[in-house]
Amino acid sequence: MDLVWLILGLVLLVLGAEGLVRGGVALARRLGVNPLLIGVTVVAWGTSTPELVVSIEAALKGLGGIAIGNVVGSNIANIGLILGAAALIHPIAIRPQAIRRDGGFVFTATAVFLAIALTADRLFWWHGLLCLGLLAGMTVLTYVQERRGDTPSASLHAAEAEEVGAVPLRLWLAVVMVVGGIALLAVGGELIIAAAVNIARAFGVSELVIGLTLVAVSTSLPELATSVVAAVRRHPEIALGNILGSNIYNILAILGVASLIAPVPIAPEIVRVEMWVMSAFALFLLPALVTGRVVRALGAALVAAYAAQVGRLVLLQA
Repeated sequence: MDLVWLILGLVLLVLGAEGLVRGGVALARRLGVNPLLIGVTVVAWGTSTPELVVSIEAALKGLGGIAIGNVVGSNIANIGLILGAAALIHPIAIRPQAIRRDGGFVFTATAVFLAIALTADRLFWWHGLLCLGLLAGMTVLTYVQERRGDTPSASLHAAEAEEVGAVPLRLWLAVVMVVGGIALLAVGGELIIAAAVNIARAFGVSELVIGLTLVAVSTSLPELATSVVAAVRRHPEIALGNILGSNIYNILAILGVASLIAPVPIAPEIVRVEMWVMSAFALFLLPALVTGRVVRALGAALVAAYAAQVGRLVLLQA
């Protein structure tokens, strides 16, 4: 029965994120918000709401392994599974100038998490303020640099907003989609947390491993769907932009908000191994940042590396 609740939770998360993003984009357009700013905020934040909801609910329940494992596992899955799959569908080619700044933000966010984890055994409210302050600074810097819309990165962020596709034209429907999306996310997150904890206990698997694998992949489904669709439409650069944004928000926004609500314990396994694995996967972004290309061979290597990571975690629990 837990598997049924898990699947239902996944469906609600995907539908909730989709409704929130489409409704949010519609509201922003009605308010005359610049497409660049829509891409930088509404789209990027919206696709990361499943991770946000699940990590907050896990933090409230004292499940630090799931809360942090979800973020670390999602960042690994975003690069290994999602970017790899997108590149296999269609090789990615983009002007390096369009992604270098956001790539630098990914490395900065990763370094901030490493510094916190190496100096504290849990995330406190002041860590949350630091993370959210950095995120606000990065968002403002991005908008200030690109508000004229004539840079490669500005075009990419605007394209992310356009890739959302059909949005409601009526104001009331947009509001309903936003409110309904939030409600679906809340219910879906609750179902996934409950099912994941029960599955972990039934199979004798740690909450951290469940967070790094099952929960992480579940909450990354909106990014996976968006990236695969973009690649099929021969817009794989959108997938790369979404992944960079998601990895930034996963650390700075999600862990930032979660730690403001309640202290979040950092499991020793995160410090010993998993955060370094996340950092290693981030290094896979370097070829794209230098050349602007993610070829199929690199995509295959990313998927293989992700499969190896999951296999390693499974073997450790055997």
